[in-house]
Amino acid sequence: MKIFNSIRNNIPNAITCCNLLSGALACIAAFHAFEPWWWGRQGYEVAFVLIAAAAVFDFFDGFAARLLHAVSPLGKELDSLSDAVSFGLAPAMVLYNMLVAKAPHAEWLAYMAMLIPAFGALRLAKFNVSTNQTTTFTGLPIPANAIFWIGFTNFYVEHHADMPLWVVAVAVVALSLLMVCGLRMFSLKLHNLSLKENYKQYLLVVAFVAFVALCGISGLAWAMLFYIALSAVTK
Repeated sequence: MKIFNSIRNNIPNAITCCNLLSGALACIAAFHAFEPWWWGRQGYEVAFVLIAAAAVFDFFDGFAARLLHAVSPLGKELDSLSDAVSFGLAPAMVLYNMLVAKAPHAEWLAYMAMLIPAFGALRLAKFNVSTNQTTTFTGLPIPANAIFWIGFTNFYVEHHADMPLWVVAVAVVALSLLMVCGLRMFSLKLHNLSLKENYKQYLLVVAFVAFVALCGISGLAWAMLFYIALSAVTK
């Protein structure tokens, strides 16, 4: 029975480790940004897939913990450490390598990408000691930050020749500060299917589908900006 309980209690932690491994592999893929890496895809594209996989694991570790009644302080800390890598460091490494390749004359800008994991870790630390972030968040959640940077870096690859460097710098600073600001943002989780109680979540899903349909992967950045704006006007 003890062995069974031990296995059951560590299933969520194993899923969380898959989140961490996906993020670590995404960092490696980022350093092969414009080289064929896996299955003939360029490194940055593989990094996008791995960050998305990390997000899936991040959802299911919490789901598994609640389903198996295996919620634990260890699991909470492991989840935060994994998120810091997968949704803070990994997108920063993608952006860093994009800028090194596409804007080699502005090395300072590439190093600004390091603000993303620094503020992401601070966001996670603030979340861990907070007691009022169950149905709403204070500041931009770090997975939403990662989704924004997937969309933004894809947009940068397609339009870097026309994008002023100051736009990238402003985006890095703004998104970093948004993670630690006092803006109340609604949770993306549905606690029931009520349209009245979850209209913001449903509206975001519609916007998400519309932006991706119109803009492809780059639409993820616009969807996250819509999420920020919707949270600001409906708080």
